[in-house]
Amino acid sequence: MEAELGIPTVALITAPFRNLVAENALKKGMPNLRVTYVPSPVWGKSKEQLTRYLTGANPVSGKPVMEEIVAHLTQPLAAEDRQTRVIEQSAGPASFGPDTADNLQRLFRERGLTDNLPIILPTEEKVAAMLRGTSHGPDEVVGRMAATPGVFEFWSYTVRTVAVNAVMAGAEPKYFPVILALAAAGEESISSSDNSFARAVVINGPIRDEIGLNYEIGALGPFGHANSTIGRSWTLLSINGGNAGKVGTTYMGVIGNPTNWINIVIAENEAASPWQPLHVRKGFKADESVISTFTGWGVISAKNSVHGVWAKEMNFASQLKNIFAQQDPMFGAVAVLSPTVANYLKDEGYDSAEKLLAELAGGSEGGGRMPGSRGYELLVTGGYNNLYYDYGGMRYGRSVSVDTWR
Repeated sequence: MEAELGIPTVALITAPFRNLVAENALKKGMPNLRVTYVPSPVWGKSKEQLTRYLTGANPVSGKPVMEEIVAHLTQPLAAEDRQTRVIEQSAGPASFGPDTADNLQRLFRERGLTDNLPIILPTEEKVAAMLRGTSHGPDEVVGRMAATPGVFEFWSYTVRTVAVNAVMAGAEPKYFPVILALAAAGEESISSSDNSFARAVVINGPIRDEIGLNYEIGALGPFGHANSTIGRSWTLLSINGGNAGKVGTTYMGVIGNPTNWINIVIAENEAASPWQPLHVRKGFKADESVISTFTGWGVISAKNSVHGVWAKEMNFASQLKNIFAQQDPMFGAVAVLSPTVANYLKDEGYDSAEKLLAELAGGSEGGGRMPGSRGYELLVTGGYNNLYYDYGGMRYGRSVSVDTWR
């Protein structure tokens, strides 16, 4: 009795994704999956333009689209079509033989194991030193990650894998528990989406001072070694532990996002903030060290908004309400306030972040969600020398204890 195969189907996919489709079909043992490609994009086009896609030629094969679809549906499988094979999922060999530093730098780059910047070569000695930054064993599985969950398979990684990438990023062993907590969150920093998403991590608790994170002047800039290398470790782990960032297959960002190099790393300026820090609002104790993830479009200066205007008497709550209302509901909104702005808001009567969020949401205190959105948050970091702040469309993901990875 023959197995019932269901209704014959042909995938109709836009041409830029042909390499992605080929790789995934091969991984699933279907190297000759029948696919018909059409031009891209398919949104923002008129009915007449889309009709021309279907009556025109496949930009990959050159064959008429409709004729190819019919052929795919009706032609019997050839012997080649019945062959199955798979490709190995690997971020490279366990080790490289001895060579010059320049040649190894070039080898890592050519194999797609870097962010195209020079790395610290992960020698056995440096990896061993990094591993001493945690009590966890090198073969313990930390988590798993995919370039985009549901599209690509999850890759799992061990403490040693995370250590190798932390060394490559230039991190110090004392940063390692933070990097492991970030790895345990299992969220890729480089999504395959053609939207060119950004990622952020917020770091709270005593670990900020223990490892010298910058949370004052220039907090979001390249002015803290811990900030920069922790963020870069996330990117390198996403590439080598999560199969992310392979242009044409696991990465399709149309424009790209410059924050993907080290991501957006925010250590909250807890002592200068008038409000409870983010991790406390998420249910952790003040003396716990915690990382929290965000994803979305990124953040920019509020001076970019027509609502972020200077006035003789500032009303930051009104500015935020107008700015937040204009954000795409896909990711909601986040505001990254300087301590000066946050304390200005406190003086206006907002003695808690929850109180301000409630007003911005137009709902009950602590709601933190505007109608139709994915939620929003308030963060406090930076210096005290002026009334500036950032905003953007980013949503909270999850929080992970750093202390469990010490």
